[in-house]
Amino acid sequence: MMTTLAFLGLGAMGDPMAAHLATHARAHGHRVLVWNRTHAKAGAHARAHGTQAATLTEVAAADVIFTCLPTSAEVDEVMSQMRPHLRPGATWVDCTSGHPDAATRQAAELAALGVTFLDAPVSGGTVGAQQGRLTVMVGGDAAALEAVRPHLAFAGKVVHVGGTGAGFAVKAVNNALLGVTLWATGEGLAVLGRAGVNLGAALDVINASSGRSNASENLIPQRVLTREFPATFALGLLAKDAGIAVDLTQGVQGSAPVLAQVAALLRAAQHVVGAHEDHTAALKLIEAMNAKEIR
Repeated sequence: MMTTLAFLGLGAMGDPMAAHLATHARAHGHRVLVWNRTHAKAGAHARAHGTQAATLTEVAAADVIFTCLPTSAEVDEVMSQMRPHLRPGATWVDCTSGHPDAATRQAAELAALGVTFLDAPVSGGTVGAQQGRLTVMVGGDAAALEAVRPHLAFAGKVVHVGGTGAGFAVKAVNNALLGVTLWATGEGLAVLGRAGVNLGAALDVINASSGRSNASENLIPQRVLTREFPATFALGLLAKDAGIAVDLTQGVQGSAPVLAQVAALLRAAQHVVGAHEDHTAALKLIEAMNAKEIR
C-alpha cells in the first residue's frame, strides 16, 4: 500500500532531509509531498528530487507528516491551518528543535483529532543531513516510533529518549552543552592569544589532552581560525536552544548555573554579532571583550 509522506520546512537541514525521504519513497512505492513558506523552494525541491510541492491542506492529509521549522511557534502556526484537514490515524513527527512544553500541548491537541505526535529533533548539522546520518532523539509513544522508524531515511541513529517532550529536552541540553564548550574554549584561546601563544599549537595540545571537544577539534580550527564562519547553524537558534535548556531547568526546579550563564552570553552575542551569523561567530564577542582575535 502506498504511504503518503509530507515534509514541511526546506531550510538548510530540511531540504536534504526531505531529499533522503524522497529516495526512500521511490524505493518503496510511496510518495512525498513538500511544503515551504516560500513556495518556489518547494517547487525547486520537487524538480530536483521528484517530490510534489503541495499546499498545507494537501500535506495535512498525509499518513506521516514531518516538520523541520525554526521554532515551536512556526509549528503551531502551520498546525492551526492544517488542523481541520488532518487525517485520523496519521503521525506527526516534529524534527524542529522545539520546546518541551509545546510538545505536551501539541500532542494533546493532535490526540483529540486521532493524530499521534512525536517530538524528534535531530543533531548532526548540515553535513549529517546531507549524508543521511543524523541522530534523531525521539519523545513520545515507543510503538508510534517503531511504526514510522522505516521512514526516518535521514537518520544514522534513532534513540527513543522518553515520553512526550523528552526529545526536545535532550536536544536543548545537548545544544546548551555545545554552547558551553564553544564559549569556554573561545575564552581560553583568547587568553592564550593575549599571552602571545600560537593558537594553532595550543589547539594541537588541547586536542591531544583533556580539554578537547568538538569545538576545539572541529569548529574553531575550521571556522574561527580561518575567519570563515560559514553560515550553517545560526547563532540565534543556538541561543534559543540554550534558553530552552534554562526553561527546562526552572521547570524541574533544578540548578544549572553554568548553562544559564552561557545561555545569557549567547543571547548577548546574538544581539551584538547577529542572529543569522554562524553560531561559531559568538566568539567574536569574546574577541571584542579581550581585544584579541582568535586566529
